[in-house]
Amino acid sequence: MAAMEIEKTLKEVNELISHFIKMPETKMWIDYDREADVLYLSFKRPQRATDSEMLENGIILRYKGEELVGITVLNASKR
Repeated sequence: MAAMEIEKTLKEVNELISHFIKMPETKMWIDYDREADVLYLSFKRPQRATDSEMLENGIILRYKGEELVGITVLNASKR
């Protein structure tokens, strides 16, 4: 990876830090499927969601009982 790419990546990560530390969960796993353009945030491994709720903005909240265990973001690159 070229130095310019590393710098750009570090800048982007820096911009995300304040958002991540405000989240109620302290551990999370992030997976991105480029082909499907779907971003998965998981707060439990394995997630094993028992229910889900699709919001109008294309975000799916995944629950295990009452607990939020993951978030799926459709069309992630367009956000």
